[in-house]
Amino acid sequence: MHKMIRKITLSLGRQVSSMAHGATQVRRLLHGGYVRILPSVQEALVEGRAVVALESTIITHGMAYPLNLSMAREVEEIVRANGAVPATVGILRGQIHVGLTDEELEFLASSKNAVKVSRRDFPFVLSQGLSGGTTVSGTMIVAHKAGIPVFVTGGIGGVHRHGENTLDVSADLTELGRTPVAVVSAGAKSILDIGRTLEYLETQGVCVAAFGESREFPAFFSRQSGFQAPYHVQDEEEAAKLIDSALGLGLSSGVLIAVPCPQERAAQGQAIEEAIQQALSQARSKGITGKDVTPFLLQKLTELTDGKSLDSNLALIQNNARVGSCIAVALNKLQKARRKRSQPGQKDMTAPQPVVIGGINVDFIAKAQNPEILGGGQTNAGRVRRTFGGVGRNLADCLSRLGQAPLLLSAVGKDEHLESVLHYCHHMDMSGVLQLEGESTATYCAVISSAGELSLGLGDMDIHQQITEQYVSQFKENLCQAPLVCIDGNVPLSTIQYVCQLAREHQLAELPSRLEDAVQAAVALACPLLAHLQCVVVTLGAHGVLLCGRSLGGSISLHPGAHKQPFFAIPAWIWHQAHQASPAWAIPTDFPSLPPQAAAARLCAAHYPAIPISREEIVNVSGAGDSLMAGILAGVLAKHDTGTCVRMGLLAASLSLRSYEPISPEISTSSVSLEQVKSRSWPEAKVWKMD
Repeated sequence: MHKMIRKITLSLGRQVSSMAHGATQVRRLLHGGYVRILPSVQEALVEGRAVVALESTIITHGMAYPLNLSMAREVEEIVRANGAVPATVGILRGQIHVGLTDEELEFLASSKNAVKVSRRDFPFVLSQGLSGGTTVSGTMIVAHKAGIPVFVTGGIGGVHRHGENTLDVSADLTELGRTPVAVVSAGAKSILDIGRTLEYLETQGVCVAAFGESREFPAFFSRQSGFQAPYHVQDEEEAAKLIDSALGLGLSSGVLIAVPCPQERAAQGQAIEEAIQQALSQARSKGITGKDVTPFLLQKLTELTDGKSLDSNLALIQNNARVGSCIAVALNKLQKARRKRSQPGQKDMTAPQPVVIGGINVDFIAKAQNPEILGGGQTNAGRVRRTFGGVGRNLADCLSRLGQAPLLLSAVGKDEHLESVLHYCHHMDMSGVLQLEGESTATYCAVISSAGELSLGLGDMDIHQQITEQYVSQFKENLCQAPLVCIDGNVPLSTIQYVCQLAREHQLAELPSRLEDAVQAAVALACPLLAHLQCVVVTLGAHGVLLCGRSLGGSISLHPGAHKQPFFAIPAWIWHQAHQASPAWAIPTDFPSLPPQAAAARLCAAHYPAIPISREEIVNVSGAGDSLMAGILAGVLAKHDTGTCVRMGLLAASLSLRSYEPISPEISTSSVSLEQVKSRSWPEAKVWKMD
């Protein structure tokens, strides 16, 4: 995208970073425009910290305003105090939210028209742009898709009294039978048929365990229901082991941990039962059925017990939040410990994780409708789109789509762009991205012609200077273990020098990057660089790619091990055809010479023609060069031959040229692959001597 950008690409060899695992949770998050994930929740998921899902029907339908709001705030604070991150799930204006801001909590708490949203309700509520609270069933679905294994609620739904006649059975029970999430609750609500509820859970294959010393299954307000749970766990560690076993087996069913209400706040069983019978009678006389029954009964119980049931309700919710967050933390520790134990045995089986260091930009692309762009302050007809770019981000995006899963080291501001950046990059490992208060996320505005050529660009990219040597040095172990490190030339010079010095100290291998200039000057520019570099890639726009380097055995090698001697990390320049590169930093002069075998090899240049694309097909040229580079690097990492690597890059570039996004979403391991290269007919590469 950005014409003044230069990159260096370094190959550092050994093992995958342990941080790669944190990114796997983020890749499980919901896709598409229906979901918004609160940055604090996404950050916790990326970093592999404990997260607790919370429902929102208790806010929208369980209590009156403002008590519901204060309750929701208290519950979230309890989760935080016990070492986990709260993720209240709700729906606001047709969008699922995983984690709510305080303003969003207040919006739901004070809403008069919020819908009660279970599995069946999602399509309608989202399509109509409505707002609502998610039930146990609805919250389980979202939590599972977001990779959150523990969910805390007040009490689950169940089989309603006289359910054998009405067939009124809560969707919570069937969801527990088909969604692998651990639900921490005070059992089933007292207004239900507890015995039949337990029987139904057994039929659904749900593992039910009472929490504490007793197997007594709690009945929401009351500690006793008269029924025994199949199992019991005494503390958070036992509960975590139970949940871990269920998840490890890959069962499709969930786990129910039934936590009794604190003794001092529990309601008396007989008093509650009498109030329930009276409330049920009133519900029948008023003709209240379906999902309206539970809110009506809970409200009536509050009135009939002079608020005692409400006190018990608040106490059990707070207690569940404490117990559930402790279980989530224990489960998180258990899973981390197991991964750590298994890591040595997985070293040789796990693909190494590349590292990309560079910028993330929010791009505003204005494409003119007419061939001629009018100046003089006139308004030109066209189309303006927001996309996401930055050379570092583009490379990491494309490599991620090609199955390489690089760790991205970058910086963004905690501003209005943060959420959209994290959501758009959900498929990438963003665990190394700084989020800075008081800084602005980098933005870039490009005006491009109807043919897709850049006419004018404006950038606000000061935050790239925050990708400092001190910050990057925190990832020294990752850099030394990575098979490949790509550096965007927009980062500070001291950062580039630090990584180069690190590579020299460890005698790590070097891989080429690309050099873009006019074809007639390419050989002259490449020759001095080849005194230190193994190879230089020159992109020639519509004319294709020129590969300059040493020919051994008839072809120019992209693989750093070709000369059986280690190469040292040295920068390769990146130029763009439309603009000259401004010298933001000088070429260092203290690089060591190449090994004798490399020096003796013949210098050659090989030209690979581009894939023909008509002007009408070109939508955006901004990410084509980055796609080309990522495609070549993916081929190098897969150890393909030089021709295949270059042609994978050409395939990736051709897809991005046809896309409104800088990096085409169509890029994947199937669309850019050895098989795709073999399936096409390619013109011969023209090779000539340079010396």
